[in-house]
Amino acid sequence: MRRLLLLLLTLVSSLGFAQIEGEETQEIKQFTATVINAQTEFPLESVHVVNLNQVKGTITNQNGKFSIPAAVNDTLYLSYLGFKTQKVRVTNDMFRFGNTEIALTELAYALEEVIVTPYQLTGYLEIDVKNLPVNNAYQYSISGLSTSYEAGNKSPSAVTKVLGAILNPADLLRNLFGKKPRQLRKLRQIKEDDNIRDLLASKFDRETLTELLQLEKVDIEDILNNCNYSKSFIKTANDLQILDAISSCYEEYKVLNRN
Repeated sequence: MRRLLLLLLTLVSSLGFAQIEGEETQEIKQFTATVINAQTEFPLESVHVVNLNQVKGTITNQNGKFSIPAAVNDTLYLSYLGFKTQKVRVTNDMFRFGNTEIALTELAYALEEVIVTPYQLTGYLEIDVKNLPVNNAYQYSISGLSTSYEAGNKSPSAVTKVLGAILNPADLLRNLFGKKPRQLRKLRQIKEDDNIRDLLASKFDRETLTELLQLEKVDIEDILNNCNYSKSFIKTANDLQILDAISSCYEEYKVLNRN
């Protein structure tokens, strides 16, 4: 009786382990689907599709079709100008039957009144120059982008950050980066995918970035504030510039954290 019970327990444990192992190592295949307009059912061209799990991106062709590496239970993030963003969970049935259609819904925009306030100029150059606001922030550029952006009144050196960490053991950067170490390791993967970079370069709402990094907007702002990026940069930069700024700060953090 004891031998039979021991054998049953061994079999149950082996099956359970095999099931868990199978769930963790899902096979990655090419997932193909078509994106359409929910109202007209016409295919949508140039829709950005990002696999949040595999950190891969692509866009739909003129027939609304796309193909992307994916495994069962991966989450696809679809974004298109003028349409609501949508997240889709990949299932076994999608691979089995194919011909998957994903419908996006158009956004309804309400235009608001915009008031433009001109500078009060006197016509005298010496006086007007003194009255105009001055931005003392340093200018930086990102590889692949034609425009530059600013990142604070000064760029803190590694020595400054080390001294700050010594004087403050509960350093906020350590706490923030320590919250989501796996998500922040995706930074390099994200920057290597041209389709994702193109998508982020066109975004200013941080929505796509928060989905990719699994960070809240508040956390992103805290990271940039403590890396000495200015408020104007945080408000006006596109998502690709924000990603580049976080990546740069995170790389510095990793170097300092080794010691």
